[in-house]
Amino acid sequence: MKTQARVVVIGGGAVGVGTLYHLAKKGWSDVVLIERRELTSGSTWHAAGLLPLFNLSYSVGQLHKYSVNLYKSLEEETGLNAGLSNVSNIRLARTQDRMDEYKYYAGIARTIGVSVEFLTPIEVKEIWPLMETHGIIGAIQHREDGYIQPADLTQAMARGARNRGAEIYRNTTVTAISQKPNGEWLVTTDRGEITCEHVVSATGNFARKTGEMVGLDIPVIPVEHQYIVTEQHPLIMERRARGLPEMGVLREADSSWYMREEAGGLLLGPYEVGAPCCYVDGPSPQSEYELFQEDLDRLAPYIETAIERVPAFGEVGVKKVYNGAIAYTPDGSPIVGPAWNLKNFWLNEGHSFGITAAGGAGWQLAEWIVEGEPSVDMMGVDPRRFGPYAGRGYLRQKTEEAYAKVFSVHYPEEERGAARGLKRSPCYDRMAAKGAVFGTVYGWERPGWFAPADYALTEADLAKTDVLLNENHAEPDAKGVIREKWSFRRSNAFPHVGAECRHVHEKVGLLDMSAFAKFEVSGPGAAAWLDSILTNKTPKPGRVSLSYLLTKRGGVRSEFTVFGMGPNRFYLVSAGALERHDRDYLMKLLPTDGSVTFETVTTQYGVFVLAGPRSRDLLAKLTETDLSNASFPWLTGKMLSVGAATALAMRVNYVGELGWELHHPIEMQNYLFDLLFEAGAEFDLKPFGIKAMDSLRLEKSYKIIPREMSIEYCAYESGLDRFISLKKGEFLGRDAALTWRDDGLANAFVTLEVQDVTDADARGSEPIYIANDLVGRTTSGGFGWRTGKSLALAMVRPDLAVIGQPLEVTILGERHRAVVIADSPFDPANKALKS
Repeated sequence: MKTQARVVVIGGGAVGVGTLYHLAKKGWSDVVLIERRELTSGSTWHAAGLLPLFNLSYSVGQLHKYSVNLYKSLEEETGLNAGLSNVSNIRLARTQDRMDEYKYYAGIARTIGVSVEFLTPIEVKEIWPLMETHGIIGAIQHREDGYIQPADLTQAMARGARNRGAEIYRNTTVTAISQKPNGEWLVTTDRGEITCEHVVSATGNFARKTGEMVGLDIPVIPVEHQYIVTEQHPLIMERRARGLPEMGVLREADSSWYMREEAGGLLLGPYEVGAPCCYVDGPSPQSEYELFQEDLDRLAPYIETAIERVPAFGEVGVKKVYNGAIAYTPDGSPIVGPAWNLKNFWLNEGHSFGITAAGGAGWQLAEWIVEGEPSVDMMGVDPRRFGPYAGRGYLRQKTEEAYAKVFSVHYPEEERGAARGLKRSPCYDRMAAKGAVFGTVYGWERPGWFAPADYALTEADLAKTDVLLNENHAEPDAKGVIREKWSFRRSNAFPHVGAECRHVHEKVGLLDMSAFAKFEVSGPGAAAWLDSILTNKTPKPGRVSLSYLLTKRGGVRSEFTVFGMGPNRFYLVSAGALERHDRDYLMKLLPTDGSVTFETVTTQYGVFVLAGPRSRDLLAKLTETDLSNASFPWLTGKMLSVGAATALAMRVNYVGELGWELHHPIEMQNYLFDLLFEAGAEFDLKPFGIKAMDSLRLEKSYKIIPREMSIEYCAYESGLDRFISLKKGEFLGRDAALTWRDDGLANAFVTLEVQDVTDADARGSEPIYIANDLVGRTTSGGFGWRTGKSLALAMVRPDLAVIGQPLEVTILGERHRAVVIADSPFDPANKALKS
């Protein structure tokens, strides 16, 4: 065994071998893979091998698309048949909500180049004659979809890697991983040591054990998954004898199962409620080709629906029941990318659809390692989207939930119920008493909108359909009340959110944004360091600026509000969902000479947004500080007393109205809350939620990561020109962004007014057309209550970024006329903000 390599990949399943293959394909031949037993002996060997292109995540969708295309070419490249059966995939719909999900997905698919066809029940019957069509309202089909033999796929990629110089060591166990003072990694095995520059963990069921070796609590726990293979069925054998094609992979999502032909019989794979976690502390050292005892009683409701849909399934005996482990994360998407706090340690773990993702995940991780950046926006699978809150107990609840909801309708405003209430700002109970309907971000409970007193939905309001998966609302609150029905269309929350928007515009509202990520940067080198990494000039004491961290290619990685607290002391605020992500990048960019001190202070400070034309009048009642424009202009900040409390008041907000953000010691939050509402009674102060904030920000054309801004878009494509200070000199990504701009931009940011909208606004990822030509995609959308217009933010072809340009946007399968309008359709001169 060699003692030196550029990269060591740990784990010999499809995901690990796919990573090795792509590293070698990128030209890094000095790479090795270590597998404790034989290749595929973990979860890969018992995987059903399905290749579902369907996914509502942009990141995952891109990975799956790449994999399916790659697998078609492997035999020609390597000489090994990967066992690909391109038999197509059909997803049935029994409810209108399911069909809305498919229509929304079809728009996403169109923007990333995946072909989707809609089928009638009659057309489905023609493809799947063994199926009964009662209760089916339609279906979608991916003709490029199908299944593959996982072991054959893995061996083909292994040969492709070896052909390019990579080495694979089987029956070799990693016993320790440590980092040397010079940054190199030392991987210790039972056959010797390897020193390397990079380590990739692709260890599947062993992910948490691997993480322990380097001090990481990796947010992955496997769940038991069962599937049933029947004996041969005469009708299927007859079809084979007649030379008829396979009927393809059939998914009845509303009954939570998939089915396909297997060796003349049928294979059924349900995703049931109650499937337990397994390997919580990792498999045993002897684990190899391991299965668990089957539990058919748990599958009974799903088997019954399968027999009703495909009677042939119940007409033959069971040949084999497989019950094996599949790794899951709390949201069901994998974790692919750099580990936090560690240099050159990479994660490719948590793959619940590992066979489908193996090629794409390996492709992008190799891009990231070799080129320094992925070429696809990977925010949806970034390992740092979870924080320290995602510990063992949290993971047990969330991974079992993620498994049970694989086939659930994934509503855009869905708020899942497991492990809720984990992180609450002190005013949580006060917000709840005022009618807050909560959502979550990075583990925090955050008001989404506010329901009127005694507001509740009845069973008739919910109108659940008679299918196994019919959950269309959040868990009942503490009083057993359900207040929101989810939808791809305007939900019952729509008018209440509108009332909040109008109230902020006409009077004054308070929003709890304590979930913001917050950092303090200080030291003699603080200003120079921030100037060297962020786009905007570092603000002077008392001033506020908006600034961006770019990638080395000139794309947009992160957004920060920066406040000058004093000479060489700064307060940075960024998106709550990206706390670990932003912290990790900043920490890895810190100078090594000790001139800069960096501290995360998220939980030390709460944040209230006080906004609306009466916000100055209200705040003036409680402070001696002069709040006039002359003394306290827009984009400034001051420490002030609010009653007996102290707060940093920054004159900024995300809603486009006069107002302040009040950053206060978290222990003073309830005092401040009560004081504001007592004094605010005179001005009719009311709370508002994140949904209203999102509506209000659309009317100002305010951008958000990773929608209008991402690593895939040049900072100039996202319209960030005024936040890029070229005069201050060199900063990270500066020259690359300029070169990108000068070479010609592929996209331009625009604001659209969408016309003829009745019950469904754009949400983001809808395709934009001129005639039948795809010319762009929406990035966000919704209704603007101050302007009375359905709006969308979008990226379009640069020549179309002209005010008055007519376009068309497809929303839930319907074409709508749209027109490019000037940015900030509400208050373009910022008179309200600066009033």
